[in-house]
Amino acid sequence: MSDTASMTSLARRERTQLADLLNEVGPDAPTLCGDWTTRDLTAHLIVREGSPAAVGIAVPQLAGWTEHSRKRTASRDFGDLVKDLRNGPPLWSVMRVPELDKLLNTVEFFVHLEDVRRAGPDWQPRELDAADDGAVWKATRARAGMLLRRSRVGVQLRTPDGRAAEGRAGSPSVTLVGTPSELLMYLHGRTDNALVEVQGDAEAVEIFRGTRLTV
Repeated sequence: MSDTASMTSLARRERTQLADLLNEVGPDAPTLCGDWTTRDLTAHLIVREGSPAAVGIAVPQLAGWTEHSRKRTASRDFGDLVKDLRNGPPLWSVMRVPELDKLLNTVEFFVHLEDVRRAGPDWQPRELDAADDGAVWKATRARAGMLLRRSRVGVQLRTPDGRAAEGRAGSPSVTLVGTPSELLMYLHGRTDNALVEVQGDAEAVEIFRGTRLTV
């Protein structure tokens, strides 16, 4: 990684790479976000950090307001949407604060960049440097409990190089084995597009595979 890149947060670099990829694939490319196209995903990200309607992402009763705002935003010129996404949230947004940007946007942009990459043909996992790999591992451990809250069995996380963490306590348990990037994508419900091995007793594995993994 260059000296300049090392001084730029992972959240910012993922945002930039996503904007570059969106310009490359255009507004109608598929994503791993259900039936959303890249236009839909871009509009979601802009509303999320730049509209009061974003409250509906966390408050189900207001989800209709959020969706209405997203659809209205999606009707704009796609090039302008990508430009706004690249430039970041409006000046009034708390996400302009570097530490909050890091906290709130690192996983968001990492996962959604992969949502576009992995929806395309012949995708390959990215090789992260040690610092970014460590940041993704930290984020994966921090989110695991929430993302695995519906699991009826315990879940252990393990990387190929031997790092380990408890995702959810319980017995029997399964072990998810993969790099931090792959584990993060798997725990966010991208189970068919993540290189993760589920190990454990056959019955526990079967129970776990029925778990709905979602934010």
